[in-house]
Amino acid sequence: MAIAVEAKRPEKRGLLGRFTLGRRDKVITTTNVLLMCLPAVAMLIVFNYLPMFGLVIAFKDYRFAKGIFGSEWVGLNNFRFIFGGAGSGWRLVWHTVFYNLIFIFSGMVGSLALAFLINEVHTTRASRVYQAMAFLPHFVSWVVVGIFANGFLRFDGGIVNKFLILLGIEPLYFYQRPEYWPYILAAVNLWKGVGFGSITYMAGMLGIDDEFYEAAQIDGANRWQQIRYITVPLLIPLIITVTLLSLGGIFRGNLEMFQMMIGNNPLLYSTTDIIDTFVFRSLLTLGSLGLASAAGFFQSVVGLVMILATNWLVRTVNKERALY
Repeated sequence: MAIAVEAKRPEKRGLLGRFTLGRRDKVITTTNVLLMCLPAVAMLIVFNYLPMFGLVIAFKDYRFAKGIFGSEWVGLNNFRFIFGGAGSGWRLVWHTVFYNLIFIFSGMVGSLALAFLINEVHTTRASRVYQAMAFLPHFVSWVVVGIFANGFLRFDGGIVNKFLILLGIEPLYFYQRPEYWPYILAAVNLWKGVGFGSITYMAGMLGIDDEFYEAAQIDGANRWQQIRYITVPLLIPLIITVTLLSLGGIFRGNLEMFQMMIGNNPLLYSTTDIIDTFVFRSLLTLGSLGLASAAGFFQSVVGLVMILATNWLVRTVNKERALY
């Protein structure tokens, strides 16, 4: 007696073996991912896109009693105040760009150097100690930094001037000599940010395959040559990305830093006054939200143009290293 046996079609297996996802499972998985993204998307819309309607304040003489739409249109008067004779706007723009360029490139060089040094420490405990010591200044408030700076730089009893007196040198009036402050601010910013900035480059170094270094050692390359011909070239895309992102804020100054270090000292404005400090003083004296909005609008637009122009330049030289 013949027994008929029904042939079963072989089950199609996916990349994960016998565990395959059907269309329904894929829909459920995609829905879960989208639900997880909703809080971040909501925050992006609420804090980044909805406030863009307030840019209209830059073109109005804003009054709280009248509201945004009831306030009087003034056109470009707020921009004229910043960049006209009263605001000395082009000097403010130059100071803002000048300090940010110094901060960006000194921070990049310092962070890279610190990352290289920590990467050369092969003892785990020592490496952690050095990292903690380098990261600590980042968590110090600018208020505390300003107090320490005053203790070092003040004419009467400052640590620097006491040391100069011991050497037989006349004490310096740091808070009356504006030519010293570009160097002081650059040094303080580097001290405070170099440790935190090195995290990005250390993470990039950890992603480099050890086989490159092993091959270089076989060829007789010393440690400096390995850094020069392996580490630095492989970190160039990361360096370009970090620099492009930093250039987006080149027209925005660190208001907290300048206020805590300089304060309202008119003797130093000739080299330390930036857009943000000027707007802050204007708000205190004039209470004009239109002026502040105009300055923020200008900084955002020019920052976007800087990112696009720099990315275009990088893309022209090497398409693969562009941000987009």
